[in-house]
Amino acid sequence: MTNPPLAQFELALSDCAAEMDALYQRCTEAAPNYGVTPEDFRAALRMAAGKYLVDQTNGSAPSADEVRQFLSELQTTDLFLALACARGNEPAWWDFDQGYRRYIERIARHLASAETDAEEVIDSVYVELYGTRVVGDVRQSKFATYSGRGTLKGWLRTVVWHAVIDMHRARHDEISIDDWSESGGEIHDRPGWRAEARGGEGAMLDRIARERFQAATVAALDASFATLDDHEKLLLLYYHVENLKLREIARLVEEPASPLRRWFQRQSKQRSKAPSSRVHESTVMRWLEKVYG
Repeated sequence: MTNPPLAQFELALSDCAAEMDALYQRCTEAAPNYGVTPEDFRAALRMAAGKYLVDQTNGSAPSADEVRQFLSELQTTDLFLALACARGNEPAWWDFDQGYRRYIERIARHLASAETDAEEVIDSVYVELYGTRVVGDVRQSKFATYSGRGTLKGWLRTVVWHAVIDMHRARHDEISIDDWSESGGEIHDRPGWRAEARGGEGAMLDRIARERFQAATVAALDASFATLDDHEKLLLLYYHVENLKLREIARLVEEPASPLRRWFQRQSKQRSKAPSSRVHESTVMRWLEKVYG
């Protein structure tokens, strides 16, 4: 039995054959040694268009003009590179490594909780991208899931995020799949799932980033505070802990009994010459900036 939406889609694709051939020609001119065949390229374009333009639920299919518009918006250069990498083409992998390795490393180090974790994430991403599992004599590369709809960088960012989340789950759920299956696969037997479900991926990524930078931030603050004068610490205490406004701190400094008064006078030649002069908010702000510096 003929599927009307798919039949209409195939007709629209056939009307766009010239556009698809032109896209292939442009890609092969830019990268003639990638070894991507016209058939593979057209199949990738067909898969992308079918995924985003055909609605089987409503029984709707795109017109030829809609397919042309869709094809013109695809990141075909990125798609061509991904297709070549999925097939293990050496020049393509060389270009990918040169163009995207540092980007993957930067994203992984930003999200992972430690340097060793980042290296593990990077290794995991490369294993997924290359593909170590073979099904029907075809290596299952993660690149095969890239459609060209968005940029390759955006897609890679998602791949890295998922690798970080998978590693995070694996370390917090120390139970084997076999053990879990034997227990009946109940969700409540998988520690951490409920908490993750409440917050979702966004909350998990925030938590990973927070854990990643918390220790380094505390250590840096401790080192900085160790170099400060007692009066500098008091100034920061007033401003950040007591939440006093600059004007309120200035009034405290003007008090004869203020522990900050003599410190300000020592630091300012102008105030040494005129000790009764007013301490303005801008003065406090400048000294706050000096403390931070």
